Amino acid sequence: MGPVLATFTERYPDVELEISVSNRLIDVIDSGFDAGIRYGGSVPEDMIAQRLSADIRWVVIAAPAYLERFGVPAHPNDLKAHRCIRIRSGDERIYRWELERGEEKLEIDVPGALIIDQAQVGLAAVKGGAGLLYVPEPFVRPLLDAGELRIVLEDWASLGGGFHLYYSSRRHVPAGLKLFVELVRELRPLGF
Repeated sequence: MGPVLATFTERYPDVELEISVSNRLIDVIDSGFDAGIRYGGSVPEDMIAQRLSADIRWVVIAAPAYLERFGVPAHPNDLKAHRCIRIRSGDERIYRWELERGEEKLEIDVPGALIIDQAQVGLAAVKGGAGLLYVPEPFVRPLLDAGELRIVLEDWASLGGGFHLYYSSRRHVPAGLKLFVELVRELRPLGF
C-alpha cells in the first residue's frame, strides 16, 4: 500500500488517514475503522470487497546459512526435524503450514521455539538464520532475487486467496474512503 499512501497524501492533503496493522481478526466497524485489508478467504460476508491482488503463492523460505548448517528439507514431513518459525494467526491459533503439490494437500503443525504474529519480525529472524518461515512469496520476492533467502520445497508451494480491501455494505461510505478505493483501482499496487 506504500505507493497508494504516498500518492493519496499528495493528491488529498486535507484527508486524514490512520493506518493500524494487526494480525488479529478484528471487526473494523466496531473498532472505529472505515475499512480493512484481509486475505480473500477471511473477509466477512456482509462486507463489500475490492480485490487488491491475484491469488498469492505461499512458500517456505530460509537463509542460505541456515540451509548449509541444517540441510534442505526434501518433503514437508522433513519440516518436523527443522527449526521452524511458527505463526500465531489472527484467531490466536498456531497456524498449520498448508502445502500442496498437485492433488496432494498437507497441513503441517511445524515445530519451533519461535512464534511470531507479525511478518517483519519473522523475516528478520529468518534472515538471521533462525529457521524456516512460511510466507507469501510477493512479500519476500526482492530478497529471493538478491539471493539473501531461498525457497525450499518449491514444488510444495500453495496458492491462497489474494488481498482484498473491504468495508461495510450497511453504512454510508465516507468521501475519503471512496477516494482511496478509486486510487487503489487506478494504481493497482499489487498488480491486479
